[in-house]
Amino acid sequence: MTNSVLTPRWTPLKFHAEQNRLWNVGTRFRTVPAGRRSGKTELAKRFGIMQALTYTSTSDGWFVFSAPTHMQAKRIFWRDLKAMIPKELMRGRPSESELTIRLVNGAEITVLGMDAPERIEGRPLDWICCDEYANMKPEVWQENIRPALSTLGRAGSGWFTGVPEGRNHYFHMTVKASQDDMNDWSNHHWLSADILDAEEIESAKKEMDELTFLQEYEASFVNFSGRAYHAFDRNTHCANLQYNEQKPIALCFDFNVSPAICVIAQEDNRKNCTNVIGEVYIPRNGNTVAVCHRIINDWGNHKGDVLCYGDATGGARGTSQVRGSDWDIVKEELRMVFKDRLKMRVPRSNPRERVRVNAMNARMKNASGDIRLLVDERKAPMTVLDLEGVILLEGGSGEIDKKADPSLTHLTDALGYYVQRAHKPLAKSITVTQEV
Repeated sequence: MTNSVLTPRWTPLKFHAEQNRLWNVGTRFRTVPAGRRSGKTELAKRFGIMQALTYTSTSDGWFVFSAPTHMQAKRIFWRDLKAMIPKELMRGRPSESELTIRLVNGAEITVLGMDAPERIEGRPLDWICCDEYANMKPEVWQENIRPALSTLGRAGSGWFTGVPEGRNHYFHMTVKASQDDMNDWSNHHWLSADILDAEEIESAKKEMDELTFLQEYEASFVNFSGRAYHAFDRNTHCANLQYNEQKPIALCFDFNVSPAICVIAQEDNRKNCTNVIGEVYIPRNGNTVAVCHRIINDWGNHKGDVLCYGDATGGARGTSQVRGSDWDIVKEELRMVFKDRLKMRVPRSNPRERVRVNAMNARMKNASGDIRLLVDERKAPMTVLDLEGVILLEGGSGEIDKKADPSLTHLTDALGYYVQRAHKPLAKSITVTQEV
């Protein structure tokens, strides 16, 4: 197909050796763990479209672009596919309800989500792209996709693209692809730094902890096991900290009974550092009222603003149903002392657990080596134990093991809500050195 037939959406690409190998290797199944914003999905769009436009084996070819959910697949693919396929090669208008483009050669291109994998069953499948494959259900390959590609006389093929999510099913698939000696599989890997400019990579390093950066921008299959807060080191992050009664303090809540807790933090803006300067820790039979009374006893003379952060679900349940939600109780108890200096900073919903843990690790030590969170162990000893003791689920992709020690996780959860919300990276435009 000549360039004159293609639409303006097909912008020129800068040559990249591994991307070129991916396009031309000829293997049936290709795994593509590559860094964020590095062109893997763009290449899949182009390859799949070319396969569909030049398909002549049958009069009913079917080419599918998929993602973990239907809406995600639509967002990633649908607009671009419509812009990339010349209208004269379409048979009628694209179906917005079916997310399907019918071509003049009889082939169809469909966008769908693997949250309902039975969508690909019932007809021969000639090629599929599974984007963000690491986030798909592990069983969809063997139970749904592989059988759909096995029609007698027209064996289908596929690309499996995305960023790693720990050592899950995607990791095992890439190992299989790398070790295949039957020439059915091939694995293709490159870094975000191969495509994005150096300034953007350095900016990402400052926003992420080392392991997350390795996974997201270098597409490494990081083994997320062991300590959740792996960046924390008592020798590095514990210090005798100064408290300023005139500057704002953050009260970080995670509502629980055993233990009932709150973490107190204060920003050192001069050093761009979060200082944990205190805690409330009631081991057994505590409640939100008791936590608030302890805060008033310890911090009631504070002169600056008092900012409340924490678990958003505290607005739906309360220590005392008669008095309202936990957040209602916090406002009622603390406003009597702090008056208008009490300010609520509670979101409507909580961030994903993995996002919160990553934010904590990045604050403690980012990929550039900057330390931006310290703890005064004299005043927050249980927070130190929490940072050292919380572990991840074995074999998971970064989920906290809440059952390993019920006394842990609450203090770091509370602090994490604050860190993620107060230091959430600002959305920035990304400069790409090639249009992929």
